[in-house]
Amino acid sequence: MEIEVQGVKVPALGFGTWELSGAEAQEATRHALEIGYRQIDTAQAYRNESEVGAAIEQSGVAREDIFLTTKIVRDSLARDKVGPAVDDSLRRLRTDYVDLLLIHWPSEDIPLAETLDAMAGVQQTGKVRHLGVSNFRAPLLLEAMERVRLLADQVPYQPGRTQNTLLDIGRTSDVMITAYSPLRGEGMKSPVLADIAGSHAKTPQQVALRWLLQQDKVSPIPRSSNPVHREQNFDVFDFELSAEEMASIDAIRVPARS
Repeated sequence: MEIEVQGVKVPALGFGTWELSGAEAQEATRHALEIGYRQIDTAQAYRNESEVGAAIEQSGVAREDIFLTTKIVRDSLARDKVGPAVDDSLRRLRTDYVDLLLIHWPSEDIPLAETLDAMAGVQQTGKVRHLGVSNFRAPLLLEAMERVRLLADQVPYQPGRTQNTLLDIGRTSDVMITAYSPLRGEGMKSPVLADIAGSHAKTPQQVALRWLLQQDKVSPIPRSSNPVHREQNFDVFDFELSAEEMASIDAIRVPARS
C-alpha cells in the first residue's frame, strides 16, 4: 500500500526508530525490513543513524526500494550547518541520499527562511530528494510552504488526539501528514477500539493503524522494540474499517491535560 503525494509514491506504513539504540535499533530495523516495511524513519537526535544504516545495508533490500527519512537537530539549523549535518547523516546511514529530510523541531533562534533555503540548496545537490518539517503547527507549516515545496509534516497523531487543521492542509495542498506515536495516548484505551477490534479479529493497535491508513495523505510510523508487535503492526492490510467505524474512532476524546 502506497500514498501518492506530489507524484511521489511513499510506502503508506513506516517503521519509526525513536527510543531505539545500539544493537536493538539495528536488529529492529533489519527485522522491520524483513517483514516488509519499506519506509524507515530516523533522526540525528535519536543517535541511531549508524545502526539504521547498517541494518539497511545488511537487509538485502535495494536502497531504491526504501523510503528513508531523517531529521536535522536544532543545533544544526543555521545556514552554514545544514549541509555538513546532512553529510554527517549520510555517512552514518551509509547512503548517498535520503528520501526525506525534515526540520525536527522549529527554532526560535534561527530564522525559518534561513534553514529552508539551506535545505533547498542541499536538495539541489541530490543528497536529499524531498523536504519536510516535523512538529510544525498549521501557521508555521503554511509559512514554510510559502518558501519551499514541502512533502510532509510529521506530528503526533493517534485516536483521541485530533490534527484536523493539519489534515485539511495536507489534503488541499498535497502534503503528507506523518503520524508519529500513533499507538500512544489515553485514546488507545477507548472501548471503541476494543469493540471494533473484536469484530475484525484484530488488536486495538491494528485498528488504530488501519484508521490512520484509511485517511487521505496520512502515514503512520509505529515504533516497537518487540518483534511480535512489529509483525502485528504490519498485519493491517487484510481488513478495512467501515465509514461508521472510522467515524466512531474519529469521535474518541480524552480529557485535556491539566
